[in-house]
Amino acid sequence: MKQFFKMTLATICGIAIFITVTGIFMVISLVGMIASESASTTVKDNSVFVISLRGTIDERADEDSPLSTLMGAADMEAMGLDDLLAAIRKARDDERVKGIYLEGGIAEFDSPATAQQLRDALKDFKKSGKWIVAYADQYMQGSYYVASVADNVYLNAEGMIDFKGLGRKGEYMKGLYDKIGVRYQAAKVGKYKSYVESNTQTGMSDYDREQRTVMLNGIWQYWLKDMAESRKLKPEQLNQLANDSVMMMADTKDYVAARLIDKVLYPEELKAEIKKRLKLGDDEEIAQLTLADMKGVKDKKKKEGEKIAVYYAYGSIVDEEALGLLGGSGHSIVGKTTAEDLRKLADDDDVKAVVFRVNSGGGSAVASEQIRHAVKLVKAKKPIVVSMGGAAASGGYWISAPANYIIAEPTTITGSIGIFGLIPNFSGLIQDKLGITFDGVKTNRWTDFEENLILAKENAQEMAFLQHHVDRGYQAFLNIVGEGRGMKPADVDSIAQGRVWLATDAVKIKLVDKLGSLDDAVKKAAELAKLSEYHTEAYPGQTSWMDQLMAEDKKGSYLDGELKALLGDLYEPLVTLRRDLGGHNSHIQARLLEDIRVK
Repeated sequence: MKQFFKMTLATICGIAIFITVTGIFMVISLVGMIASESASTTVKDNSVFVISLRGTIDERADEDSPLSTLMGAADMEAMGLDDLLAAIRKARDDERVKGIYLEGGIAEFDSPATAQQLRDALKDFKKSGKWIVAYADQYMQGSYYVASVADNVYLNAEGMIDFKGLGRKGEYMKGLYDKIGVRYQAAKVGKYKSYVESNTQTGMSDYDREQRTVMLNGIWQYWLKDMAESRKLKPEQLNQLANDSVMMMADTKDYVAARLIDKVLYPEELKAEIKKRLKLGDDEEIAQLTLADMKGVKDKKKKEGEKIAVYYAYGSIVDEEALGLLGGSGHSIVGKTTAEDLRKLADDDDVKAVVFRVNSGGGSAVASEQIRHAVKLVKAKKPIVVSMGGAAASGGYWISAPANYIIAEPTTITGSIGIFGLIPNFSGLIQDKLGITFDGVKTNRWTDFEENLILAKENAQEMAFLQHHVDRGYQAFLNIVGEGRGMKPADVDSIAQGRVWLATDAVKIKLVDKLGSLDDAVKKAAELAKLSEYHTEAYPGQTSWMDQLMAEDKKGSYLDGELKALLGDLYEPLVTLRRDLGGHNSHIQARLLEDIRVK
């Protein structure tokens, strides 16, 4: 009898679990169907497109889940620059949209060039004769730079503006590693190749300080010029304000006097201002469109003519999917996957040209070479034009060099032509602190080469071999750039040495052909392919919300995101250590000096 009751209870539980799981998937499917049906947005006449400058703004964002879309949470999370630019273009061309309302806030841009591209798109929007109004409780520096393009910039009566110039402190982890008995060993070529310094030094080298200073000053001067033009000031005036520490804690009337803003308003006064522009009565509602709404607005630009593929490659260049602290993966350029995608585009007769959108500070030299070879295969069959985003440096430049033509944003960070090997040695931790020793047998002298690099206290000969390997890699990098850019390797070496260049300077030394946008790159690709009519299609397809759900369930991506927000600048060094411990990092790297996000 007991067995009978057990079987009956198990059966009932099994049925209950089945019904519950089935119900969950039915709800998810229903939500998806509803979201799909409502994907086409109806635009009311006299509408305003609302852009909220909050959260992170990256090159592209993953597909929003149906639930977040329905609940209006899509615009609160990461936004894709591609979605924003497309939405602004739609708003510009739609006569029912009368203007844009920029809501300033704490936005984090993945690079200065991302903020610049968004601002340029808004500037182009104004050419249509439509208006832009900006308002915020608080403007962070990046969001103010973008918002300064508006016809009118307003601030809450108790608001503030973060306006103090650009700067960034690097984290130097050697002191920490010394405490735990870990020693990083670097083999590198390029006096400016500073990526290794955060693990091998306690402070910045003179060469690194030089290149960072030039880079930041170049970006800041570009931003000052843009803001001064919009606010009808001189760049020198704005720069003086940034030097004046009083502006950090200024009264709002001081912002008006300095002409950083036009007026101080309360929210209800701002609403009245916008209604006045729309010629609405006090009782009439403002028709608003969010970014999620704009994604559902049909593009009036029809897909006519031949196809130009725009392939997005952004994130670190890796041999396999990158891992976070808890195993979650972020955006990355996987060598084999990207190379295979490019080969398919090369063989696709419907694709007449390719625009390779690169936004990467580099990574694995092996993966970079796989992708570079695939770029050459494309070039042999059809034109390929590189459009550089926030960064196309080190490995990012390695994969760009063979293209027919290179176009970069003015504030793109590029160059960093150098290479290094960075190997952690755990002998101090394992032997000295934990008391673990090793012994064994081998058939050949160098059978335990890699083990000695990681575990042996004395490994000078092994490091000499690694340095020789890195030297050969650097020479290969010089040859690659020389071949792609029509230069002698010796001439490339004179501007290489791992040095980072701002695109405005990179044009002068032939690393970049022209300054311009992604649209300019598309036009150049059409010109090279001799196309009079054409349309674009984005590759690869974005990750579906279901794949995101499953990835978060299996890999801890959500928790990794929370940890990144908590740890801030310490997150990446700890991720690097975790990957080294797990053997996920390629020893030979072509990577940019640091994260280049701005707030």
